[in-house]
Amino acid sequence: MAVAAFVKDPEANLDYAIDWSEWLTEDILIDSQWYAEDGLVIGSDSHTDTIATVWLSGGTHPNKYDVTNKIITAGGRIDERTIVIKCRHK
Repeated sequence: MAVAAFVKDPEANLDYAIDWSEWLTEDILIDSQWYAEDGLVIGSDSHTDTIATVWLSGGTHPNKYDVTNKIITAGGRIDERTIVIKCRHK
């Protein structure tokens, strides 16, 4: 199940984030990896103690793409969340 859905122009290069703070409670992120379906391009990615961010470009109108963030915490927890990127000309 997707955490959120976003509309992105195929020509845009934008950042998207997942805030894990509510789920983490007292734990912190130590690793974050992003995976996108073919057609979207992952640029850079980063994370703070609670927020994982990815930069995405590409995509084709009117397709939609799942983008998954897999995290590991200092406490040894491993989980993932998926966002949906809908490519539309704006």
